[in-house]
Amino acid sequence: MLLPFKNHLQAQFPKVAESKILVAVSGGVDSVVLAHLCKEARLNFSIAHCNFNLREEESDQDEIFVLELADALDVQVFIEGFETEAYAAEKKMSIQMAARELRYNWFTELCETLQFDYIFTAHHANDNLETVLINFIRGTGLEGLTGMPDVNNCILRPLLPFTRNEIENYAKNEKFEWREDSSNQSAKYFRNKVRLEVIPRLLELNPQLLDSFGKTRSYLQQSSQLIEDYISALFPQIAKEEEFGYSFRIKLLKTLPHLKAVLYELFKSFGFTEWEDVHGLLDAQPGKMVFSRTHRLIRDRDSLLLTTIPVDDQKIFEIKEDEEVVMLPMGTFHFEKVEDVSTDLRKTIHVDSEQLQFPLIVRKWQKGDYFYPFGMQGKKKLSKFFKDEKLSLPQKENCWILCSGEKIVWVIGHRLDGRFAVNDESKKILRISYTP
Repeated sequence: MLLPFKNHLQAQFPKVAESKILVAVSGGVDSVVLAHLCKEARLNFSIAHCNFNLREEESDQDEIFVLELADALDVQVFIEGFETEAYAAEKKMSIQMAARELRYNWFTELCETLQFDYIFTAHHANDNLETVLINFIRGTGLEGLTGMPDVNNCILRPLLPFTRNEIENYAKNEKFEWREDSSNQSAKYFRNKVRLEVIPRLLELNPQLLDSFGKTRSYLQQSSQLIEDYISALFPQIAKEEEFGYSFRIKLLKTLPHLKAVLYELFKSFGFTEWEDVHGLLDAQPGKMVFSRTHRLIRDRDSLLLTTIPVDDQKIFEIKEDEEVVMLPMGTFHFEKVEDVSTDLRKTIHVDSEQLQFPLIVRKWQKGDYFYPFGMQGKKKLSKFFKDEKLSLPQKENCWILCSGEKIVWVIGHRLDGRFAVNDESKKILRISYTP
C-alpha cells in the first residue's frame, strides 16, 4: 500500500512533499495507518488528537495510545480535550455535529498559530460511500452525490482511493497496533446504521460495489466541474456587483434554460435551501424575501438582490474640525478647504463651512429623519426621499448621513441639504468627498 500511497500523493498533492502537515489521529486503524504511511513517505508532519470525553475511560486510553504512537514515530503531538455533550446542548446540535465542529475549529486554530500548510484526515473509500448514501437518503443535489472532496481548502484526504479492507490488511501485515472505538458498533448513530446494515446488503447485491462507486463518483465529479465552469462563465454576465452585494435582472434570468437548476447553482454557496421559494421570487411582489442563515434574496422592482443579513448598526462616529482624512467602517472622508465650487457629484459636496457645527456626526438614518434636499423646496422625510429616488431595500439599509448637530448636512452619496449649500455670501468653502 505504501507505493500506491506515494504515487497518489505525487499525482494529486505534489506540494505536500515540501509542506508542513498536521495529521488527525483518533487512534483507529485508518488514522494509525495514515500516520505510518506519512512517516514512511518521509513527510514533515505532526499529529493532532481530539479527546471528546464521550466514552469515559476508553477516551482517555485513546489519548494515551496516540501519545505513545507519536513517541514511536518520533513526531510532535497535540492533544485537546472537549466537553462535547455540553457544547452540543449549548449549540442545539447533534453530538456528531458538535464533535465535527470542535475538531475542525481546533485544527484550523493549530494551522493558523503554528503555520501548518495542510491537514490530513484518514477518510477512505468506505467513508465516502457512506457519506453519499446518507446524502441520498436525506435528499441532495449533484454535489452531495460526489461525496467528500479530496481537497477542501487546506484539508486533504489522501486515503480516499483506498478501501477499509486494504487499510486493515496493510495494518495487519505490518503488525500495527490500533484502538477500536466501541461506539462504531452502536446503531443509534445514523451513519453507523448505514455502515452496519445498509452497505452489507448492497455488497451482497454487488461485491464490486466500491469499484463501481469509484467510477460513478469520477463521472459525477466531471459533470459537477462542467456545471461549475458554466456558472463561473455565466455569473459575470447576469450579476451586477453593488455596494450591498449583487443584483440579478429578473427579465434576463427568465431567458436562461433550466432556470431552476441555474438558481440552485448560483445561490447554493450562500446557504439557501428553500428552492421553490427562491424560484417563486421571480414572480413575487416587490419586497418579498427568502433567507438563509447568512444571506437573503430580495424581490425588488425588476431584480433579485442578494445581500448578507444586515446587523442593526446604531454606531455613531464623530469627525473633529480640521481633520483632513477620516477613515470609518463605511468608507473614507476627505475634507479640503477650497476657493470655488466645482460640480457636485454623488460622492462629493461643497458646503459653507461657517454653517457647520463640529464635531460632525456620521450615523445610519433613522425613521423620522428629514432634511431640506438641495435644489428642492421645503423639507422631506428621508423615507419619502428614498421612495422617490427608487432606492432598493439594501440601499436604504446601507444609507449613512452626515450631521451637524441635529441637522442633516448630507445624505451620503445621494443629496446635499440645501441649508449648508454654498451661496454668493459664503466666505469659507469646504469640499467633502466620500469613498465607500
